[in-house]
Amino acid sequence: MKQGDFYKENRSRKINLINQPNNLVFFVTMIFLLIFGRLVHLQILQGSKFKRLSEENRIRVVSSPPIRGRLLDINGITLADNRLVYSLIVQPHLIKKSEWPLLAENLSQLLDLDLKKIHELFDSGIINNQFSITLMAEMSDEQIIRFKENETLLYGAQVHLELIRYYPFKTVASHVLGYTQYITSNEYKLLANKGYKIRDRIGRAGIESVFEHHLRGKWGGEMLEVDATGKIQRSLGYQSPKAGKDLILTLDLRLQNAAEKALEGKKGGAIVALDPHTGAIKAMASRPSFDPNYFTKLFTTQKEYEDIFLASDLPLLSRALNAYDPGSTWKVVTGMAGMESGKYLPNVLLDTKPCIQYGGHCFPEHNGLGFGKIGYEDAFRVSSNTFFYQVGVGVGSEELYEAAIKLGFYSRTGIEISNEESKGFVGNKEWAEKGRGWGKPGTTPWIPEDIASASIGQAVVQVTPLQLARAYAVFANGGYLITPHLVEGKVDWLSNQFRTKVDIKPSTLQKIREGLRKVAISGTGRTIHFGELTLPPVAGKTGTAEDSTGGSDHAWFACFAPFESTEIVVVAFAQNTPGGGSVHALPMAREVLEVWYKGL
Repeated sequence: MKQGDFYKENRSRKINLINQPNNLVFFVTMIFLLIFGRLVHLQILQGSKFKRLSEENRIRVVSSPPIRGRLLDINGITLADNRLVYSLIVQPHLIKKSEWPLLAENLSQLLDLDLKKIHELFDSGIINNQFSITLMAEMSDEQIIRFKENETLLYGAQVHLELIRYYPFKTVASHVLGYTQYITSNEYKLLANKGYKIRDRIGRAGIESVFEHHLRGKWGGEMLEVDATGKIQRSLGYQSPKAGKDLILTLDLRLQNAAEKALEGKKGGAIVALDPHTGAIKAMASRPSFDPNYFTKLFTTQKEYEDIFLASDLPLLSRALNAYDPGSTWKVVTGMAGMESGKYLPNVLLDTKPCIQYGGHCFPEHNGLGFGKIGYEDAFRVSSNTFFYQVGVGVGSEELYEAAIKLGFYSRTGIEISNEESKGFVGNKEWAEKGRGWGKPGTTPWIPEDIASASIGQAVVQVTPLQLARAYAVFANGGYLITPHLVEGKVDWLSNQFRTKVDIKPSTLQKIREGLRKVAISGTGRTIHFGELTLPPVAGKTGTAEDSTGGSDHAWFACFAPFESTEIVVVAFAQNTPGGGSVHALPMAREVLEVWYKGL
């Protein structure tokens, strides 16, 4: 090896020996910097998160549900309450896989439960990653005692106390009260920040839904320190739940029961009774009905489910808030349009006939003969079709439409549960020319047959029983359109905000009132004063309406009493019950009026 090469190699070795400590220092420094950075991330940047997770590993919160506010009738009778239910649950995280078969066997023998069913429920809960699994929805007193006496042998199982909604009168006023249900997972995501729990219940329909915030209250609970096995070590504090507020409704249970009874035997129908001055609803019943207690059950049969959700008679649909052809009860609208237009004044006399030709159809009088030359009062009394055909066709669809709008038709009434309310329908020329909702614009014009049908509440007119009650209140209270409501609250229901003066001539108002009174004295509604109990003077109108959907006729009766100083308006509706309003609907209204009168 040359001397120069030896020198270079020696020098390179010296440099490497000198750099080795520096490299080691650099490497160690980098390791410490990485560790330090990780510590900063864990302790400072993510410190609060991991502290919370650590706390959750040793702290359990046992939630206490609030007591939901009660629903009371106007006299303080409870319509919706709460009751305690004891259910059997197991918590999978406390049970070893090898321990479950013995626990299941013990529970089955001790509480007389189906062992196969217990295993199915447990397996389903495991698959769905449930923190607690309900094995039995409602335990008897004897089962609770047995469990408590043997609790030390049943580790992992608990008796869970729950408050559930209870409706003591079952189907009574169910469409008004509504019901509660467990919240869905999607609802929970939206409501968790408002204090809702994963197994919370929420108002799903009716008053329960609309006044959810008022009724529900706030959860409380106890913080417990537990060890690694889940055993409780000590309590860290308790906060009492805050009860929801009671709600007093305008319903009178006496009248509500009378309305429910009057609907018995009917295929479907509704009855509405309200105060014509304030709009307070005294009764609102619908048939078929449903038992809201169904929705508080943890387990239901397939038949129970089908009876509620798949039934052809739609028990969840409130007939009081759904729209139907009103028939002759609509003639007050036609009469109002005729007099207000100035074309058919209150003293007009028209010649009624067996039928009148409009377009390609001869529209008949219901008696097939006509009633000679009569005025408004007798036209209401005998419910003449040809009289009101002439008035309706004579004033035109726009005048008829305007009168309907003034009386509150084709709009929601303002009731609190308006999200379940139909706005009904009133056809007119503009609607027809736009295609009637199914045709092309310009291809479905308004024809003479339309206005003739509309004049007597058929085909192109649909109203709800509640809308009809509101309209008849105008003629009962001196010309004011009211706001129907189910809760009085601290509201002045006589203020201009909730009660407006209808633009109607006093002479028109008086003539219609006199005609409705004649109906009850000697017309189609005269049987309202028959019976053992003599009612105060009643005014009203019968109605028989063809079902535009193709079913059999509807029966209607709308009335108010006493005639001079009215205190109550009642509308009775029997769905697809042929035979006439005087035969089917009038007796229903009479039953409600009798209970009202006895209670004065």
